[in-house]
Amino acid sequence: QVQLVESGGGWVQPGGSLKLSCLIPDLALHYYQIAWFRRAPEKEREGVSAFSTSDGSTYYTDSVKGRFTISRDKNTINLQMDNLKPEDTAIYYCAANILRTGVFNPASMFSAYSYDKWGQGTQVTVSS
Repeated sequence: QVQLVESGGGWVQPGGSLKLSCLIPDLALHYYQIAWFRRAPEKEREGVSAFSTSDGSTYYTDSVKGRFTISRDKNTINLQMDNLKPEDTAIYYCAANILRTGVFNPASMFSAYSYDKWGQGTQVTVSS
């Protein structure tokens, strides 16, 4: 079973930036859909951003559009987070699933059930 390895996260003041990374060892061998989820205290898990390696398409939830950027660098999926706000404070998880047919379905990209591989989670704290 492929393990996802997350890095990045930490503490930053409002308006600051952080970058999260998710290493997927066999990313170059398959078409993948990858997403970043987050879970804030006493809130439900939320899909933040998604990426398809079959066509390079990217998606963002409305609250992070214009502030977060998802990208690929070889076997790593990065989430650049700029202009961070206190409401971005959460544990962030990367999730991945091989697209056996190479077809990415945006309708399910923020459903946790669409993914069978998960990172260990990394804490992001935005406060002054």
